[in-house]
Amino acid sequence: MSFDGIVVKSVTYELFNLLNNGRIEKVYQPENDEIMLSIRNGSNNYKLLISASSSNPRIYITNETKVNPITPPMFCMLLRKHIQSGRIIDIYQYSMDRVICIDIQSLDELGVLSTKTLIIEIMGKHSNIILIDKKTNRIFDSIKRVPSSLSSIRQVLPGLEYKNPPSQNKLIPFNLSKEDFISLFDKSEKGIPVFKMLYGNIIGISPLIAKEICYRANLNDSIIVGQLNGDYADNLYISFKKFFCNINDNVFFPTIVNNERSDEIIAFSAIDILQYGNFPKIHYNSINELLEIYYITRDKIDRIKHKSSDLRKSISIKLDRTLNKLAKQKEELLEAEEREVFKIYGDLLTANLHKVEKKQSSIVLENYYKEDLEKVLINLDPRLSPIQNAQKYYKKYNKLKSAHQLVSEQIVKTQEEVDYLENVLISLENCTELKELEEVREELVNEGYVKKSSTKGKKKEKEVISFPHHFVSSDGYHIYVGKNNKQNDRLTLKLANKDDIWLHAKNIPGSHVIIKKKDGQISEYAITEAALLAAYHSKARLSSNVPVDYTERKNVKKPNGAKPGMVIYDYYNTIYVTPDKELLNKLTKIE
Repeated sequence: MSFDGIVVKSVTYELFNLLNNGRIEKVYQPENDEIMLSIRNGSNNYKLLISASSSNPRIYITNETKVNPITPPMFCMLLRKHIQSGRIIDIYQYSMDRVICIDIQSLDELGVLSTKTLIIEIMGKHSNIILIDKKTNRIFDSIKRVPSSLSSIRQVLPGLEYKNPPSQNKLIPFNLSKEDFISLFDKSEKGIPVFKMLYGNIIGISPLIAKEICYRANLNDSIIVGQLNGDYADNLYISFKKFFCNINDNVFFPTIVNNERSDEIIAFSAIDILQYGNFPKIHYNSINELLEIYYITRDKIDRIKHKSSDLRKSISIKLDRTLNKLAKQKEELLEAEEREVFKIYGDLLTANLHKVEKKQSSIVLENYYKEDLEKVLINLDPRLSPIQNAQKYYKKYNKLKSAHQLVSEQIVKTQEEVDYLENVLISLENCTELKELEEVREELVNEGYVKKSSTKGKKKEKEVISFPHHFVSSDGYHIYVGKNNKQNDRLTLKLANKDDIWLHAKNIPGSHVIIKKKDGQISEYAITEAALLAAYHSKARLSSNVPVDYTERKNVKKPNGAKPGMVIYDYYNTIYVTPDKELLNKLTKIE
C-alpha cells in the first residue's frame, strides 16, 4: 500500500475542485511534522491535513480535530505570516510524482500582492513541507530542514533555491508511444519480473499499480521480461495505455480491499483494484474520504508507538534489572535452604574437638545424624582453633536462617514488581489513544519509575478520563476490557457490580475483563468470548491453550498498598482458550 503518483493525481484533482479560490483562514501545527489549514471557499469550510510523517506522509481533507500546542512552532508562525489570509490560486501535481504544489496569493510585508508555493513532498522518510517564493524559487523554510550533512545531493534550507526531487530518469506515462514502451523491455534485465520493470522505469507507478496493469493484461505477476513475446507485449501495452487514458481523464474509482477473514485493509488505490479477485472491497466517491478512513487510526497508533518508545525502553531496562535481581535472590534462597548442613558441621566439630589437630585444613568425621554413621568431610580454616571453626559454622547457619526469611519476603516483593512492570508493557501495547498513554506515564511518575516532566510555563490541562474497550458478545452481553492499570482499577473496583463476572489470564500480565450480567444471568458463550478477549489482551496473546480465571466481581479484592492494577481473587473457575483475532473481529465493538 502506498501513496503513489496515481493517488496523488486523484487527491490533486479533488483538492483543486474543492479548494481553488478558497481563502486560508487559520494555520495550525498539531505535530512536529504535520500542519492543518482551515480553508473557506464560498459557503463551505474545509480542514486540509498535510503530514510529512516518515511512516504516514499524506494530504487530504479531514473532519478530525487535533489538539494544538499552546505555543505554535516556528514553521507554523512562518506560515501564518506568509499564507494566512491568502487565497489559493492553483493546486497541481509535479510531473506525476508524489509532489503537490499549492500556489497561494497574499500580501507581503510591503502590502504588495505576491505568490508563494506550498510544496508537499510525499516520499517516505524524505517527506517534507516546503514554502517557497513563486517568483524567485527561493525557500522561505520547511517543516524538515535538510542540511548537507543529511544530503549531499539536495539541501532544503531557508534562502536556498528550491530544486525538484531527483527524477531517477523515469518516464512520464502519458503519451508514451508503443515503440518507447517496448524499448523498455530491451533495456531491462531479462530475469526481473515485468511489474518491477514497470514501476522501476515509469514515474507515478507503485508495485500495486504495476501488478494491476499486468493483471488487466492477463499476465501473471511472476512473469519475467525475458518471457514477453509479441502477444504478451501487445496486451501489456494495451492494458497500460487504457489504464493511463483513464488516469489522464481524471477517471477515478477510490477502492479499499480488505482481508477475506477480517476487516484489515490490505490495499487501497484511487482506481478499482481487480487483482485480488473476490476479496471484499469498499468503493468511495471521494479519495479524501478513503484516505481519512485508512490513515486516521493507522497514524494514531504509529504516533502512540513513537511517543511511548521512551517509556517502553525505560520500563524494559527496569524489568531486565528486576529479573536479574530476582534470579540472584532465588540463588540466595537456594543457598539458605541448605543451612542445616552448617549446623550439623558445627555439632560434629563440637562433639569431636579432641580429634581436631592444630592447623588442620579438613577432617573426616562420622555423621551421627545418619543411621549408617556416614563419613563426612568438613573443611577447616587452619588459622582458627577447633572451637572457632565450630563457631564459624554455627554463625553461618544462623546468618542463612535469618536470610531465608528475609530473602523469601524480598522475592515476593520483587516478583510483584516484575508482574507490575510486565503489566505496564502490556498497557503500553494496548494504548489506542494518546490520553491513555498519558495515564500510563502519570501512573509511572506516581510510582517513582519515571521523572515528572517540567511543567514550568505550561498550563495545567484538565484530567481526561479514558475508557476501556467495549464489546458485545454474540448473544448480547456487554464486555469491557481495560487497556491500562488505571482503567483496570476503575473498571473492576468502581464500574463493575459485585455479581458481574471478572476475568483475567491466569498468572499472566494482562487486562481486567468484565462481563455485565443480564437479569442476574450469564451465558457460556459470553464467558468464552470474554476469555478470548482476556487472553488476547495479555502477554500470552500469541500462545495457545491460555488459562483464564473467572469469578464474580465480589471475589476480587485489592490489597492495601498494592500497585495499580494489582488484585487478588478466590472462588474462581478456569477456562482454556486460544486467542484468535479473526474470531474477535466478529464481535461487535462499540466505539
